[in-house]
Amino acid sequence: MSAALAPLARSVLKPALLLSPLLLAGCLATAPTMGENKGTVSGAAGGATAENQNSKLEHCDETLGTLSLYEDPQAPWWSQMRERQLGSTLPVIRLMVQQSNCFVVVERGKAFANMERERALMQSGETRAGSNFGQGQIVAADYTLSPEVQFSGKTGGGGGGIGTGALGLITAVAASVNQNEASTTLLLVDNRSGVQISAAEGTAKNFDFGVLGGGLFGNTAVAGGAYAKTPAGKVVTAAFADSFNQMVKALRNYKAQQVKGGLGTGGRLGVQGGSTAASKDADAAAAKPAAAAKPAAKKAAAKPSTTTTPPATTK
Repeated sequence: MSAALAPLARSVLKPALLLSPLLLAGCLATAPTMGENKGTVSGAAGGATAENQNSKLEHCDETLGTLSLYEDPQAPWWSQMRERQLGSTLPVIRLMVQQSNCFVVVERGKAFANMERERALMQSGETRAGSNFGQGQIVAADYTLSPEVQFSGKTGGGGGGIGTGALGLITAVAASVNQNEASTTLLLVDNRSGVQISAAEGTAKNFDFGVLGGGLFGNTAVAGGAYAKTPAGKVVTAAFADSFNQMVKALRNYKAQQVKGGLGTGGRLGVQGGSTAASKDADAAAAKPAAAAKPAAKKAAAKPSTTTTPPATTK
């Protein structure tokens, strides 16, 4: 065994040897610990305050408006996340957005049906007096944020092995490393005009280190890996956090796009026979006769030579 692999072998074999008598008795489990194994987006938000948030998450001193979120459950990536036992991306994105203080999140998801149910109870007369569920209280969403997962999966890796005969309990230990990557996008749309305000892409990756040991007791094995602590969902979450950070940075320097003549009035690219201002300008320019070419200037006549031949001299 090379000197480079010796420390790794000791770190792997020692826990396995200590646990080997216990493996004969059955499976082991530790008591859950609260608040550990946090991901990229963690903690809590209450109004404009946040607790235990990731310090790398961008923060806005001034809230930019109200925000609803829309996730397309018919998109191919959504079903792929479900196959990995991952749920909706909206809860973690909502937490991230509120912790940033960049937008006030308004409910337009499944809980909106409960809001409507309470108003129906009020209209039926079943709620108590003073319940104050009258009209004109729901806050409008200025913008809609749409998340998309562009890619999520393993993009490479490698493996190797070391062997030992220690105590006759462990015969081989195999190690493998895999890289997990994810790419996500966030689209921000103005709900009143339908204009896209911002678009951002983000990426994240981690490395999976897996260990698998085989013993002499039938199918008994000692297994472990970093993926139990960094599942695919955490890579996707980190990619969305990167997307959101990029978006916030762009919005800090936001300047509305301008179109001469106004948005939605035909644009600046006209077509022949069109009714827009740009089209009429194009037709008018095509109708103007080409300017007549100026005749080429005549070359000046050559001037006669003024050099005179001197008279011949007589000797």
